[in-house]
Amino acid sequence: MPVLLFLRALCVFVVGIAVVIANGVREASVVQLSVQIEGAQGLTWPIWQRLVRDVEALGFTGLYCCDHFANAAPPDYDSLEVMTAMTWAASNSQRIELGTLVCPVSWRDPVMLARRLSTLDFLSGGRVIVGLGLGWSKDEMEATGADMTKRGAMADEFIQVLKTIWTTNPVEFRGKFYNIPKSYINPKPVQKPHPPIYMGAFVPAALKRLTREADGWNPVFLPIPVMSQMFDSIKQMAKEAGRDPSTLGMIVRAIVELTDKPLGNERAIFSGSFEQITDDVRGCAKIGASEVFFDPAFSPGGQSLDRWLSLLDRLKGMKDVS
Repeated sequence: MPVLLFLRALCVFVVGIAVVIANGVREASVVQLSVQIEGAQGLTWPIWQRLVRDVEALGFTGLYCCDHFANAAPPDYDSLEVMTAMTWAASNSQRIELGTLVCPVSWRDPVMLARRLSTLDFLSGGRVIVGLGLGWSKDEMEATGADMTKRGAMADEFIQVLKTIWTTNPVEFRGKFYNIPKSYINPKPVQKPHPPIYMGAFVPAALKRLTREADGWNPVFLPIPVMSQMFDSIKQMAKEAGRDPSTLGMIVRAIVELTDKPLGNERAIFSGSFEQITDDVRGCAKIGASEVFFDPAFSPGGQSLDRWLSLLDRLKGMKDVS
């Protein structure tokens, strides 16, 4: 059972990895570990159903999925519509957090997304995490009639619409891009005031948006020193905007590539030997990450089911780490 072995292997990373800052002193804690699957990288119903059950059984914190339906380059693989997949997961799990990490605001409708996320949070008993990004796929935007040139300007209003629907009744919104006449929209999310919102943001405008509207940051691909510097900047911008910077969290996407031998100093984060990847997780914890979620779909040879499962089977040795 290669998938089960993979999940069991990753779960052992939790032992002894984490720090939090309290009164200026670093104290031992636990960084949460989760699993993420890129939705457009060959995700099928049998794989998804198996992952939901195994992730929960092995004690992971969450299972997340990117909201994409087209790949950046051919060939395209099978994909699942993320909200439908998460609804099945909510109905067939009891504990794990579920989320869209991330969902592009550029081609989603905020009213319908708010409704679906509210329903999902209600169905799951308050286990939803909302991940948002601007979106980058030209193919997806053309297919959905979205305007890539306006995605940044629309993002602020998009998030405000979500929050308005989740926190008020009657709901009413007037903006440049979105308008909602006075309406009663239920149910509201179980989590109050709303499910936590994490944003993938890297450029100044997006980082400022994050500090105004989001509950945390969702970085990927960044070396730990860069990630640390950017997270410090985010907290400083939040402070300047009148927010308590300690309320902003960070959850890190780890695109993992496990190798038999250590890689050199130029390796990408979360690539290399077991020990190197373990060090990366420790490094994330030291700079304030509360959670790391592993995505194996982009590992070399991992874009077809057979080769992907073969790669996961190689990771079974991680279960011996303590």
